[in-house]
Amino acid sequence: MHVPRPALRPALSRRQFLRGTGIALALPWLESMTPLLGAGKADAAAQPPRRLLAICNNLGLLPEEFFPKQAGAGYALSPYLQRLEPYRKDFTVFSGVWHPDVDGGHPADNCFLTAAPHPASGGFRNTISLDQFIAERLGPLTRFPSLTLGVNVQQGERSLSWTGSGVMIPCDEKASEVFRKLFLQGSQAETEAQIRRLETGRSILDAVAGQARDLQRKLGTHDGERMDQYFTSVRELERRMQMSREWEDRPKPKVSASVPLDPASPRAYMEKVRLMYDLARLAFETDSTRSIALLLDGVNSPAIDVQGTAITDGYHNLSHHGRSEAKISQLKAIDEWHMKLLAGLLGGLKETQEGGVPLLDHTMVLYGSNLGNANTHVTTNLPVLLAGGGFRHGQHLAFDTERNYPLPNLFVSMLQRLGIEADRFASSTGTLRGLEMAPG
Repeated sequence: MHVPRPALRPALSRRQFLRGTGIALALPWLESMTPLLGAGKADAAAQPPRRLLAICNNLGLLPEEFFPKQAGAGYALSPYLQRLEPYRKDFTVFSGVWHPDVDGGHPADNCFLTAAPHPASGGFRNTISLDQFIAERLGPLTRFPSLTLGVNVQQGERSLSWTGSGVMIPCDEKASEVFRKLFLQGSQAETEAQIRRLETGRSILDAVAGQARDLQRKLGTHDGERMDQYFTSVRELERRMQMSREWEDRPKPKVSASVPLDPASPRAYMEKVRLMYDLARLAFETDSTRSIALLLDGVNSPAIDVQGTAITDGYHNLSHHGRSEAKISQLKAIDEWHMKLLAGLLGGLKETQEGGVPLLDHTMVLYGSNLGNANTHVTTNLPVLLAGGGFRHGQHLAFDTERNYPLPNLFVSMLQRLGIEADRFASSTGTLRGLEMAPG
């Protein structure tokens, strides 16, 4: 039962307080700004950089075409995985995995990296996503703590990235704008203007914090604790803004690639995917960030263009194929292009050298879906593979397809490979059984 707070004075509401200062400063976002944990900045920087690219295809893949029929290292590649055959030793495929209690069909894509239960339920509140958990700990080492990318995303409804307070981080969808942010240096005047904006933002935060101190003396114990939390968060944001200020003085990396041309139509879905893969590789190659989340939103896509196949219906409608041979045939063509583009991504990461070794060796590429079968909206037996990143690969880890194994266990293994001290994440029960780190 809701018990109203005693009306000490109208300005005591946090929401009113923020309105009164004229600042749209949301506490949930501030709470997500936590300091670097673990070994420390200098120690982390001394190690070969390790990174994460997490990709969610929210309409999944035809399970009978994706999952191998045999387990272990000697498994025969499934039809879809044959597209990845040159990189067989560079990835592990999983079956029988899920996010415990993440149900609700399509809304589960918001939980692909959070594993927060029951996303379709009333009053649902998301939790921190894997990429943001990483960004909070490794973010200060790079110009951008993380990138949140998307293709044909339903903005305001879907994202893979969520703060520690359960606030959605919107997806960047225009490849040209992401490229400019990463690599194009502004003029001296633009740089100085950005620095002034950062400094002004800090002074505003100082003013808000000052009013917070005045209010603390008049609050009850519970509200006082909330204001303490708010005040701490403000100071943490100030530190992050100071780091942004320092990066403004450093030149951005130069790359030989030119600004990409953004496809004008959502039908050019596959070209958008390719551009985002290229940008992710460039971002890692220049160590501009170490955490990227990419949502491929088929739910919000029309009849897309697929080379060699006439797609006659919207991507979402095709996923509800009802065993129609015509729809399944088109879905196979779409899925195969997904695998072809993924092969191109892995190839680009493997060909790019970093310190004498392939960039793929230090880059974890997580590819999967929130749906085990889009036709029936089930969220069990998710199609998932992990490539690169310093693990012993070349196997099919087959878990019980009836009593699934928690996918967050994989997240714990990935966090530990990044050098982050973590024994649990979301609904994990430990590290992932059967997945071993490679030496080095």
